[in-house]
Amino acid sequence: MKVCVPSEGAGGLDDLVGEHFGRVPTYTVVDTETGEVEVLANESEHMGGTGLPGQLLADAGVNVVLCAGLGRRALALLHERGIEVRTGASGTVRDAIEAWKKGRLSEGDPCDRHMFHGQGG
Repeated sequence: MKVCVPSEGAGGLDDLVGEHFGRVPTYTVVDTETGEVEVLANESEHMGGTGLPGQLLADAGVNVVLCAGLGRRALALLHERGIEVRTGASGTVRDAIEAWKKGRLSEGDPCDRHMFHGQGG
């Protein structure tokens, strides 16, 4: 299973969880079966590139996203691609994965603070 955590840089498991799903510089993807860690640059249109973060993650084979919060549109786009979402992640990527494994993260609900531009993440 591939788990993705929006992250603040290229620090892998020790990097910090990013605050805004669509505007983080990177997405850290961890394969829970092999332990492989991959850091993907956010090259979506939110960052001056093309496409949306949900498609980038779907193309990378992500099954679950663990994030601090995200907007309604981002949540819908991830669900449309069959990606499960858990919110409430904080600390490092490693902390977020441990919280998920222990059932401490919420089912993906849109976050009011990520609704500022009407589209979400």
